[in-house]
Amino acid sequence: MNKSEKLIVTLLGLVLVWWIWQSVGDQKKAAETQSRQAAARASQSKAVKDLKDSKGTKDLKDSKGTKDLKDSKDPKDLKDVKGLNETKAVPRAPEQLATLKNGQLELTFSTHGAVIKKARMLQYAERPGAISDSNPSVVLDLSASPALSLSGVPGLDADADYVVAESRADAVVFTNAFLRREVSLKDDYRIEVAETFAQGCPLDAATALSLGSMSLGSSKNDILSIDSWIVADEKGKSHVEHHGDDGPLKSYLAGGFGGCSGSSDASAMPPRQKVAIPGARSWLAVKNRFFVTALTGLTGDSGFVATIDRDMAKREYVPKSVAAAMMSSALPESRARSYVLYLGPKKQKLLWNLGLKDVMEFGMWRWLCYPMVWVLNFFNSLIPNYGVAIILMTILVRLLFWPLTHKSTVGMRKMQEIQPKLKEIQAKFKDNPQRMQQETWQLYRDHKVNPLSSCLPMLVQIPVFIALFNVLRSTVELRYAPFLWISDLSEPEALFASWFPFGGLNILPLFMTGLTILQSAFTPTSGDKNQQRMMMIMMPLFMLVMFYNFPSALSLYWALSTAFGVVQAWWIRKKYTPTPVNAGVVEPDSVEMPVTRQMRRHGKG
Repeated sequence: MNKSEKLIVTLLGLVLVWWIWQSVGDQKKAAETQSRQAAARASQSKAVKDLKDSKGTKDLKDSKGTKDLKDSKDPKDLKDVKGLNETKAVPRAPEQLATLKNGQLELTFSTHGAVIKKARMLQYAERPGAISDSNPSVVLDLSASPALSLSGVPGLDADADYVVAESRADAVVFTNAFLRREVSLKDDYRIEVAETFAQGCPLDAATALSLGSMSLGSSKNDILSIDSWIVADEKGKSHVEHHGDDGPLKSYLAGGFGGCSGSSDASAMPPRQKVAIPGARSWLAVKNRFFVTALTGLTGDSGFVATIDRDMAKREYVPKSVAAAMMSSALPESRARSYVLYLGPKKQKLLWNLGLKDVMEFGMWRWLCYPMVWVLNFFNSLIPNYGVAIILMTILVRLLFWPLTHKSTVGMRKMQEIQPKLKEIQAKFKDNPQRMQQETWQLYRDHKVNPLSSCLPMLVQIPVFIALFNVLRSTVELRYAPFLWISDLSEPEALFASWFPFGGLNILPLFMTGLTILQSAFTPTSGDKNQQRMMMIMMPLFMLVMFYNFPSALSLYWALSTAFGVVQAWWIRKKYTPTPVNAGVVEPDSVEMPVTRQMRRHGKG
């Protein structure tokens, strides 16, 4: 293996290790932060309890996470916010429930607050397999933090009584003396809300509108996070902010693998944390790995407040559910406003249409992830199976890269071909490095060889790999998508998990490892053979460890891509016959001299 090949192999390994384990490092930092702050939070437990039991918002400014809001440019945004407390008025009338339903979503409303208490995803099963009595559809229980809960307006606390003034198949109208709220259920998981406030409601009333909550799912790869779109930051620019990646919420939300913010002892921490995030937001979203509730069309000029409940059954800190409420400092002068609540799957097309595409959290590779999702869904529309769609997408990617990998492989064979001549130059000019370099590059030019050509295919595939990982880890289409023996392409295969170590038997990573060894054997290399043999063992083992617990969809893609690489390397090896460097140059001793008449006379013939 020559120096350039060693360099690119090392670079590939370092990039992948850095990228995969960066989140693990963040998780460790969060754990250390939790450990340092445990004692401080224990002393704040009483303050948090007072906040829960308070009847106003005076104590909120002293709670954790509100310092930034208190120091914002408009401190009155916080002091006038009513309804952040959890005190609930005693209803004057019995609770009545109303239901809206279409082919995608079923919503259960309560007249206590005109809120959504439960949402059922009619097209998504709770467990792998078809929806049935034994395998019901996914239910989002919002009773602990109802969606559309409104507070802050006099006479409209979180449990204010409403009556159902109108009820249709796709809409319901709630009214009381202060507010008329019409809720319409539309296609694509959209809930359109139109509100009209009574004349008696003050325009300067600060309101809090809840999006509801998301709970951590059963998948070990599940996450909890909050996203928002900042209207203008300190530089006057608007952009998305993923609060699970940075900021005051990072230590409370899920991070890295396993869906927890840290592993330190959390016994001293209160069960609930409230964190106020200042700054105007044009949309706000609360999500787990596959589902999201998002509010758009209503600007929260006072930021939002997040509520995080931790899992009290676990000794370490693990978030159990996350809720958020959009904060507005005043009612519109017209006393009427409308907005859209999205409550459904993290599906790129649906979120794109609402301007929420950044909820997919594809990061710097979004330009590659967006078309990748489209291609995956296109192939699935042709043959309705996402395993087949991944196979077709793998073929497409390999065809696109075929000219590049073909040229690279041929170039490596040429490099192997000129190795004897290269060694001669190195031996001849070992005392003159400058001349050695000149002769070496002249040799490359004469034989039309680029020593860096073998690096390019591996470098190009790194962003493809990372983009595909981002797509496959959060695309709801792959949730419980079956393929052959795989019951869920979004998770590892985990066969015989009850008795097999490492979380179960995963066949695809083992198959991929064997193919990687075979590809290394077919790929032409040069240099020290002992180093080559070592790399043939080390790299496949590295890939095996890295891929073993990845989603099976990603292992399927990489195994098939490696298989195509093996076929391509074998075909080039068979079809391409190297031309010896010294072809056409005949050594003097090997020339057969013609026999003359004089030579025959003297017995030399």
